[in-house]
Formats: sequence, structure tokens, C-alpha cells
Amino acid sequence: MTVVTSSDTSKLHIIGGGLAGSEAAWQAAERGARVVLHEMRPVRATDAHQTDSLAELVCSNSFRSDDWQNNAVGLLHEEMRRAGSLVMRAADAHKLPAGGALAVDRDGFAQAVTRALEEHAHIEIRREEVTGLPPQAWDSTIIATGPLTSAALAEAIKSETGEDALSFFDAIAPIVHRESIDLSVAWFQSRYDKKGPGGGDADYINCPLDEQQYRAFIAALIEGEKTSFKEWEASTPYFEGCLPIEVMAARGEETLRFGPMKPVGLSDPHNQQRPHAVVQLRQDNALGTLWNMVGFQTKLKHGEQTRIFRAIPGLENATFARLGGLHRNTFINSPRLLDGVLRLKSRPRLRFAGQITGVEGYLESAAIGLLAGRFAAADIAGAEPLVPPATTALGALLSHITGGADAKTFQPMNINFGLFPDLVASARVRGRDRKKAMADRALADLDRWLGAQRQAAE
Repeated sequence: MTVVTSSDTSKLHIIGGGLAGSEAAWQAAERGARVVLHEMRPVRATDAHQTDSLAELVCSNSFRSDDWQNNAVGLLHEEMRRAGSLVMRAADAHKLPAGGALAVDRDGFAQAVTRALEEHAHIEIRREEVTGLPPQAWDSTIIATGPLTSAALAEAIKSETGEDALSFFDAIAPIVHRESIDLSVAWFQSRYDKKGPGGGDADYINCPLDEQQYRAFIAALIEGEKTSFKEWEASTPYFEGCLPIEVMAARGEETLRFGPMKPVGLSDPHNQQRPHAVVQLRQDNALGTLWNMVGFQTKLKHGEQTRIFRAIPGLENATFARLGGLHRNTFINSPRLLDGVLRLKSRPRLRFAGQITGVEGYLESAAIGLLAGRFAAADIAGAEPLVPPATTALGALLSHITGGADAKTFQPMNINFGLFPDLVASARVRGRDRKKAMADRALADLDRWLGAQRQAAE
């Protein structure tokens, strides 16, 4: 139950202690705002979280590519680092070997974020569920409840906006104990032997399948018994970026060979050949004892997961620290409902941040939290929020969800260079050179934006 005190009026209230809420709290507090962070765990649990830590990672421990010169996600990493991101600071401090990706020890990461917020002099953490829209006494609020927004709050949001909340399923991949993987069959290698942050060129465990094994595996996925859903879940669409593996398999026998099971860039050292298909596992904790099955989100029943996944060569005796699962995800129609600084048009004292705004991915969610926190702190200080240029990853993501996307067909979106304005005609280049040029432009424009913010605060 939410308790309102007489001192709450002048504070920034943030509902939700995930990546977006945690980043928003940090950014606002670092700019002098007094922050109250409301997190319902452990008072009220969710179907996906396992701890009461803030910024707990649920679906994966990977923040994806860290290559800022050639990948939009890596560029977002670099922009957030330059903007003083708490999430990136904790990620860099707890990174694991993962080829070209930035993967983290999920427990160490969440504990570092939690500790930093608990120790900040301008942040108060309240463990309570907010069951409706914020009370009138809260002049400034950020709703950052993410994909697991409670039913009561989701209903209140729908009542306020007059819009049906869009929702889809988010799937969780299984985690395997390292000691149970047969390395006389599997082997260590990163795709194309690519080195990554904190790692080498052999950061994944690869389990090979020949053509016969692959086809038998696809048939088992399609025929396996799936989780049955509640009535309200029956017509909920999946997000294309996080499809259950059996849903992909049902789209065509070759689909997985061009997705998470693609064999390109890999060679089996046991026979010096490229396998027909491959299952990759990525380190999930700092000790290296737990490994995540990459891209293997699933709605298979637990017994079926154990049976089918142990048919994969190298996993015949696998023991699972966690089996896959499925949970509901909710987001609003941001292009229709939010203004350019993430305020709800019908009630400007409310801002939204994170996955509930329709961005997809851990870092994208944290990035919108970073912006929401900065915007809210500016409002409280009586200043005009400064919006990042659309040529930056932060600005491109913000522009997309606040008007760049078509409200009629709005779906969750990861950061990608397709969201950025094109280069001017005189600077147009192709391929990797084009991405590098767009990244250089982004960081130059970001530095100017950060400088303008510092000047405005002086």
C-alpha cells in the first residue's frame, strides 16, 4: 500500500526498480533531485524475478554487442558511459567473457546497482506496491514498471489513457551447469573467433548437430508439449525479437539454421568441419559454473525441455540450474500518448520510462530511464529539459517512441542504425564505413549535448 507523507510533494517518485527505474533514479539524484524509488519486490513477487535486488536481469545476462564503431547497441553503450550511466558502470565492473558481446555476472551486477542506490544520499527506497496512478501530492513521477507491470497499475494506466495496453510474451532461456556439458563433443569458440570485452576468441560453448540430428530436434520442438495459457493470454502476440524457439521452428524447418542455431563462423575441432547447425551456450556467472542457452527462450513444459534439450549432442547429461519460461509483457502506445520528453500528454506530471514505453532490450530500457531521470530533474529545477540530438543513439531511440514510429502499427523496437537520420549527401559511405561515420557523428553530437546540459546546470 502506498503511504503519502507531507514531504513527498517536492520529490521525484519512480515506480519500478528495474534497469530503467534504477537508472532514472541515479541520473536524477546525481543532478540534485530528491528521489523516492518504489519497488514492490519482495512485498509482491513476480513470475520471472528470483531475488529482491534492483535491476535484476531476467531473460538474459547479455547486453549484446559492445562494438560502438559498427553496432548501434555498442554505440548506445558508449553514449551511456559518457552520460554517467550507473547501469553501464555496474556492467563494466562485472563483465564476463562473451566474444564481441558485453555479458555480465547477473548477481554481481544487480547487487552493485542496488548498493549504489541504497548508499546515495538523495535516494530513498520504499519496498511497496503502487496499485494505481500516483496520488495528486506527487508532482513528478516516472512509471518504469517494465514488462511485469502489476495488473492493478496496468488497469489504472489504461483507464487514464483510454488506450488498450498492448502486450506480448517474453521468453526466458534455460541455464545449464557447466560441469554437465560433454566437452568431448562440444567445444569452446566464438563465432569467427571474434574477441570481445573482457574475453577472448573462445567465449562460447558450441554443441554441433548433423543434418539428421537437426531435423529430429526440429520435429521434437514442434511436437513437444507446451505451456497452456490463461484465457486472457490466448490472443497476445509475441515480440519478434524474443520468439520462443519452438515458435521459430514451426515457421519452417530451416528457420533456426538462419537464427540462433546458425553454424557460420564456427568449425568443430573434433572433425575439422562446420556443423549443419549448432547450439551455443554463453557464460552466465563470474565463476563460469552456469551457461545460458543462447536464443533458446521457450514455452515448452519443463519435463519436455529436459527431454528435448538432452537430445542435443554434448547436453545428453545436462543438469539445468533454471529451465525456460514465459511471462507477459506490457507496453503503451508511446507515439500517441507521450510528448517529446516522455510525459503523458493527458497528465504531464507523469513520465514513462523503460520497456513499458515500447523499447526492447535491457540497455534500451535503461537508456530511456537515463533520459527520463534527466528530464525530470530539469523540470524540478525549473529548467527546460534538453533533448539529445536524433543523430545520437539516445536521441534516435527517444525520437522513435515519441513520434517517429507509426502509432497504428507500433511494436517494441531495439536500437538500430535504421532509426538514425542518414548522413548528408557529401558524407555518404557504405557498409562498415557508413556505420563508423554515423557512430562518429553520434558521439560528437552527444558530447555537445552533454556540454550544453552541464552549462545549463551551472
